[in-house]
Amino acid sequence: MSTRKEKCSWCRTKVRVPIEAQSVNCPACGTVFVVPRRNSGYNQNSGYYQQPAAPQATNQYPSYYQQPVTTPLTSNQNNYSYGRPFSTPTTNNYNGSYQQASPPYQQPQISAPPAQHNGYSWQQQIAPQVAPPQVFGKKRAVLCGVSYLGQKGSLKGSLNDATSMKKFLLNSMGFPSASIIVLTEEDLDIYRTPTRRNIEMALRWLVEGCQSGDSLVFYYSGHASRTVDLSGDEMDGYDELLCPVDYKIAGKISDDEINATIVHPLPRGAKLHAISDTCFSGTIVDLPFMFRMNWQGAVWEDHRVQYNSYKGTNGGQAISISACDDHQNSGDTTYFTGESGGALTYSLIHAVEHEPNLTYGRLLNVMSQKISEAQRQLGQPPQMPQLSSSEKFDVFSKRFVL
Repeated sequence: MSTRKEKCSWCRTKVRVPIEAQSVNCPACGTVFVVPRRNSGYNQNSGYYQQPAAPQATNQYPSYYQQPVTTPLTSNQNNYSYGRPFSTPTTNNYNGSYQQASPPYQQPQISAPPAQHNGYSWQQQIAPQVAPPQVFGKKRAVLCGVSYLGQKGSLKGSLNDATSMKKFLLNSMGFPSASIIVLTEEDLDIYRTPTRRNIEMALRWLVEGCQSGDSLVFYYSGHASRTVDLSGDEMDGYDELLCPVDYKIAGKISDDEINATIVHPLPRGAKLHAISDTCFSGTIVDLPFMFRMNWQGAVWEDHRVQYNSYKGTNGGQAISISACDDHQNSGDTTYFTGESGGALTYSLIHAVEHEPNLTYGRLLNVMSQKISEAQRQLGQPPQMPQLSSSEKFDVFSKRFVL
């Protein structure tokens, strides 16, 4: 079989592929990248394609126009790479203007309709077209809505939650559409389904190249669980876990992993909001300080464990708003709109859109009142939204801004 050499668009490893191949899985890094179709010009000795020499110019042009052009084939002639999930090449010397980058999470488009969902596998056909690079600004977001289609315990409201949050970020918070990644099972693109690998890649993209002045959002609606903490960094003795759509095969994502991926690298001047509409989510991002309002008043609890790993940022501020405490459950409700959705998602969006200049303390109060109202009417167990942060601040004076 005739083969040719192509470079992986992610790790640049040379891979030998069949002449007629349209895509290939890199044996070095595991990335599936699209192989451009070529009709002629293949050099058996070098393993690369060469463009035909430019036709000789006539004598009326200077001689330097008559040089033939020979260019090794790259993965794309327009200077952007195929196949790397969430690639955002940036520079460290931000000059106050937008940076040119590959579009967040651009992958080959899916052209075939999905086969029957079984929770973790779909059948589809990859078409080798990739959109050109786009420009995004200082705001970016990753939104995950996990429905668990075809599995026991499937959720009806997660897709509605992710859709509502995207509209909120676009219309009320000024996020550009190109800077929002949405992971749902309803998306036919295999790279936009909320698998463990895709969520982890999206989180890495979220903080990649982050600089002072950036505003990041991680939103999750789906199942979560708890497990015994083996590292000794939890005051209650339990780690909290997110459940990707393929968690039965690929495993769950722990609060330690989330903290290490999107909290620890956050530079000075950058801001992260993690919004979790799920069970056991009070400390799902593992931030050092938890805000409590009870009969004793409003206090910040210190959740740092002595002689254990650092759970703060690299100078930035991380804030978590979650649906309930670590020992509580959070479920879908039809109380507010008649459609299934998370109570936290609805109450947060409703409060911010209907009350200008909202502070974090006021937001927490309004969400608690809304959620308690729904629980009383439906006879559901208590669910108290939680606020945690990488640093203490005055919640009744600091405005909520994404």
